[in-house]
Amino acid sequence: MSGAKRPADTDAHRRRAPHRTVPDTAPGQVATGRVPGTSGLGPVRRRHPPAVTASDRDRGGASVCLLAVGLVFVMVGMFGAAVGAARTARQQAAVAADLGALAGAGRAPADAEAACSAAAEITGRNGGRLLDCRLDGLDVVITAEVGVALLPGLTRVATATARAGPLRS
Repeated sequence: MSGAKRPADTDAHRRRAPHRTVPDTAPGQVATGRVPGTSGLGPVRRRHPPAVTASDRDRGGASVCLLAVGLVFVMVGMFGAAVGAARTARQQAAVAADLGALAGAGRAPADAEAACSAAAEITGRNGGRLLDCRLDGLDVVITAEVGVALLPGLTRVATATARAGPLRS
């Protein structure tokens, strides 16, 4: 039995060389260098350009999606900042009007001119601009405005009205 051939021994000369990876080359060019793990049988020529697969056509698609998502986040952030600026301006106008009305109410018994002058000064010191000032009996009613830039190039005005006078019982 020692002279009998085993099937594995008979096919040893027919075995294929291990699969080699081929570096990318232009059609008709010769790949040079030995690829590790191969038998080094020599240069390999490409006969056809590599086929374009569906995954090759989709390259870069995730980058575009990521940019779109980033743009959405920036837009939402800008919208939130604009809403916050508008609310802050409205609150600032209300504070300026309240304090201006209180300042005017302290001078209302003297005359209307002194009351409105004091209201305009205090309203201006609080970042507002006096639009209207009138006396309703002993009450001072003023309207103040504050300008706000919601977005670059988009300026709006927030207004508020306040009334102040003596305590009624």
